[in-house]
Amino acid sequence: MSKQNQWIVGVNAVASAIEKDAENVREVLIEAGSKTDLTPRTIPAIKPMADPLAEVVTHIEAANDALARAYAPLTPQARADLEKHLYAQTTGEVSNGHCFADRAQGRLVCDHLETINREALLDAALALAKLTDEDFLQELATRVLAQDAPHQHAENGIVTQIMSRAGMILVGGRGPNHYDLDTLPEVCMVIDLGGNDTYIEGTVGTQRPLLALIDLGGNDTFRGEKPGIQGGSILGASLVVVQGGSNSFEAVDIAQGSTLGGIGLLVASGDNHYVGRCRVQGQAIAGFGILMDRDGHDAYHAAFLSQGVGGPLGFGLLVDLSGDDHYYAGGLYDRGYDDSPGYGGWSQGIGAGPRGSANGGLGVLLDGGGDDIYEYDYFSHGGGYWFAAGFARDFGGNDQRIGATRTAFDGSERKERPFVRWGVGFGCHFAVGYLIDDAGNDLYRATVAAIAFAWDIAVGAIMDFGGDDVYEGPGGGHASNASMGVLYDGGGNDRYTGGRLGTASEKVDYHPVEKAGGNFAFLIDYGGENDFGPTLKNNTTEERGWAGGFFISRPRPPQR
Repeated sequence: MSKQNQWIVGVNAVASAIEKDAENVREVLIEAGSKTDLTPRTIPAIKPMADPLAEVVTHIEAANDALARAYAPLTPQARADLEKHLYAQTTGEVSNGHCFADRAQGRLVCDHLETINREALLDAALALAKLTDEDFLQELATRVLAQDAPHQHAENGIVTQIMSRAGMILVGGRGPNHYDLDTLPEVCMVIDLGGNDTYIEGTVGTQRPLLALIDLGGNDTFRGEKPGIQGGSILGASLVVVQGGSNSFEAVDIAQGSTLGGIGLLVASGDNHYVGRCRVQGQAIAGFGILMDRDGHDAYHAAFLSQGVGGPLGFGLLVDLSGDDHYYAGGLYDRGYDDSPGYGGWSQGIGAGPRGSANGGLGVLLDGGGDDIYEYDYFSHGGGYWFAAGFARDFGGNDQRIGATRTAFDGSERKERPFVRWGVGFGCHFAVGYLIDDAGNDLYRATVAAIAFAWDIAVGAIMDFGGDDVYEGPGGGHASNASMGVLYDGGGNDRYTGGRLGTASEKVDYHPVEKAGGNFAFLIDYGGENDFGPTLKNNTTEERGWAGGFFISRPRPPQR
């Protein structure tokens, strides 16, 4: 099976795992690991807890031991190089999503990241993921609250301290506690019993490679400006679990389920607001970055390389299981093209390889339902770039995919004219991008090189299985340079406003034709009274452009 097909099967398995058991982060990690070349695992059952805090110690120490194995292959020089260059090359000095800040330094960083023991990294992630299971959390809350009943209302109080081999574990009372985490470097874990709490910073890296936060209730605030916080890490493992409430997460870079060379997990429920700038909200390079929001109406606001992005050796996932949600990505960074307006986005289910330094990874955005709004700029929403794969899937609701973002990142008026180049189910340079929508009346909008568009030995595809949909923008299944673009709409009365529907270019400029073959493009619409523009009609078939382009409109058979 080809690597691209393995990725496709892998994402379908991840989606199936989430559908089957929405609470089981471990199963998602196992599927992600097995489809990114790691050894397949099974999930052992969690045994009844005699002492929930003892179980917590067991899991946190197991994660700590696995982390040590993961980073053991790094030489002292490699560690020094990564501490100096990893964040700068991938994030801090990057303004264009095509590449790292410096190709040579970026390649050096990737060479070192390749030596990390990713099997052990997955072991660490699975140990932490045991702490996210709903049954475990309920039992932990019940037992600990009963055990500490005399103290649980102690405002700003620490009711229990436990020393483990990984560091100090604090249990906080039910008052409005304030945790200035970077002033507590000896702490590897905080369990808060409830209340409206505030968490400041909480960096995870070589100085503190492990930090887990479990908050069992209340309206909580997470704030910080340093990279590697709020379920974010740089060469380490970070976990945040938040149960219920309306919670706020404010960060800058490498946060909210994001990692560079490690593990970043954020699992939350309630109505939540996530804000960050770059590489946040389910992003990974050389590791696993997952943001799972279990319920509620949520808002995700980012500028760049965020919301389900997989970089080199990375699996990045943002999954929101229910609610009417708003996703915003763009409005700040350079577009990367001097001949057209707009901003860079590189977000929302994107696999992205830094051209000239390394291949990309696997980026996934999954939304379980609700009427959702997606705003995005260049290179966003179900796409792959440079030996990578990106997937976006929405399981239901009337969704609006609006390219470009309607305001600048800070909420002010845009300085760039609205324009999206590469967006909505695209593949570019040896990559695949898939966008799937299961139901609802949906809008798809982008400007150019978009809407099921493929370029340079790539695949770009959209599959919409029902509803009255609108496709605004050119493409609708288009391919160039030895590629395949597919737009399939499975029902409803649909409207297509762009040109080049189902067209394949005859040119293959980048590769010898005798080796690369031609281009193939399909627009397939099944059922409904559709508007394809002035030249194409319902219930007809025709070749479009080169012989590899096909427009196919078919009526739905009568019901028996």
